[in-house]
Amino acid sequence: MIKNIKLVIVDVDGVLTDGAIYIDAQGGESKAFNVLDGAGISYLHRSGIKTAIISGRNAAAVVHRAKELGIEDVYQGAKNKIDAYKQLLEKYTLSDKEICYIGDDLIDLPILYRVGFPVAVANASPLVKKHSAYVTRARGGCGAVREVAEKILKFQDKWHLIMERYKKPDIQ
Repeated sequence: MIKNIKLVIVDVDGVLTDGAIYIDAQGGESKAFNVLDGAGISYLHRSGIKTAIISGRNAAAVVHRAKELGIEDVYQGAKNKIDAYKQLLEKYTLSDKEICYIGDDLIDLPILYRVGFPVAVANASPLVKKHSAYVTRARGGCGAVREVAEKILKFQDKWHLIMERYKKPDIQ
């Protein structure tokens, strides 16, 4: 299941963020993203695993953050997320079993039912947790994506490649 993962797809609100939406007096919207999740996405990319975003909402902050992290595939305003999911399957000629999806709410269920490694964040709805192979210890927006990235890379025996950069130097 985890050994075959080649693409990790994440929801935004409640997964990459804590689900809070900040709206200023002019109606501008902003979101807070966790740097741990960004690091996890970077580790996946460095290990040859692609990432994508499928969100039910539209926000300029998501496009900006995706660009910062090198996420090429961003689908926003996806009221029926399965359509975006099918486009990704076709684009990368992948099978369901090669995909991990991280979600938190009912809108994510149609994809979670299909993928090889369905994941719910700690604060996901009970039904989403029930239909997930793994539930993170971290809440959405608090390092849950990083947790999943590390789990996948360890299972695929790629974590040591990430850790090479951070190993303790031989000090004379």
